[in-house]
Amino acid sequence: MKRLLDSVMSIMIVTLFSPLIIVLAVVIRIRMGKPILFKQKRPGLNGKPFYLYKFRTMTNVFYHNSKQLSDDVRLTPLGKFLRKYSLDEFPQLFNVLKGDMSLVGPRPLLMEYLPLYTKEQSLRHTVKPGITGWAQINGRNAITWEEKFRLDAWYVENRSLFLDCRILLKTFLKVLKHEGISGQDTVTMEKFNGTKEVL
Repeated sequence: MKRLLDSVMSIMIVTLFSPLIIVLAVVIRIRMGKPILFKQKRPGLNGKPFYLYKFRTMTNVFYHNSKQLSDDVRLTPLGKFLRKYSLDEFPQLFNVLKGDMSLVGPRPLLMEYLPLYTKEQSLRHTVKPGITGWAQINGRNAITWEEKFRLDAWYVENRSLFLDCRILLKTFLKVLKHEGISGQDTVTMEKFNGTKEVL
């Protein structure tokens, strides 16, 4: 049922918003050039890697005068607008249709984080990653990694179609309010370096 819900809703959203998706692609191509999409390998179900797609929000310039540029410098005004309203997430609907992702589940993070998770945190990879999730409607990038992973683990242990529908509804409301988009000190989220165990 979850797979059926994912497929039907993704097709409906892509069909309904196809004019907007095309316009966004054209605007990104004109304002930021190629590529239109951001593509990155992420861990999926059971840690199996797949390529996640998003609309690009940052410049391709990584260094200036031999100095590495931070994400907040590389993020363009258009990119800020796309992130504010979560419009950069549209291409992930095709990840859902391919079966790499679900509409609801723990967000797919970086491959390099896999060996850093505790046993509880690793539960997030026992289900498909999602475009939105329990952690996203309860703080998104404004909460700590540990809080986010606890919420992911709670979702895995309590997941249901009813809960998924509740998360999707609250996600829509969160997008309208554009809450929790940035971390406390960064435009995204600071790098995860592992959880320090308390002795």
